[in-house]
Amino acid sequence: MDNERKSMIKDALILFVITLAAGLLLGFVYDVTKAPIAEQKAKAKAAACKEVFAEAEVFEALAAEDGPTAYFMSGSDLNMDINEVMQALDGSGQLLGYVITVTDHEGYGGDIQFSMGVTLDGTLNGISLLSISETAGLGMKAGDVLVPQFENKQVESFTYTKSGAANDSEIDVISGATITTNAIVNGVNGGLMFFHTVLSEAGGGIDE
Repeated sequence: MDNERKSMIKDALILFVITLAAGLLLGFVYDVTKAPIAEQKAKAKAAACKEVFAEAEVFEALAAEDGPTAYFMSGSDLNMDINEVMQALDGSGQLLGYVITVTDHEGYGGDIQFSMGVTLDGTLNGISLLSISETAGLGMKAGDVLVPQFENKQVESFTYTKSGAANDSEIDVISGATITTNAIVNGVNGGLMFFHTVLSEAGGGIDE
């Protein structure tokens, strides 16, 4: 019995040492990779901002006590979130518009996140996909098929069509990927609604 107990204690100690070593190793790897990952994310964000608002020289995060979503999503039945709002400024600090980061939760393969640039007069410069995991060959065509259709459009909202876009407010659906199309269109519409009902109404910003 004593030998059995000693063996159990020995096995437990070995397991503890292995678990401790693995935890320390994971912590080390996290510390080593944390800064590069954060740097890459910052670069991707900056590139997305510039892509949807080429005229701007500086992008500054617009902060609010409870975050931008709280001002818009409360009581909303939209299946999306406003994650971040960046002020788009020219070289002299003049406000040109906003870059709004949106996550729509209706994608076929999960959340779809993108940035959209909106000028002060409500013109949508375009959108830039940040994260998408749709079906290869179908929903993953969003970057080629959908993104260009949103460029330089001044409309209140968009709809999608399977019969060919007849005006600026219509977006041609991705063949075989209606769910992906619907998710991105709804996300863009949510971003535009946020601009018109929160940013514009606040006179150029969210009250801090």
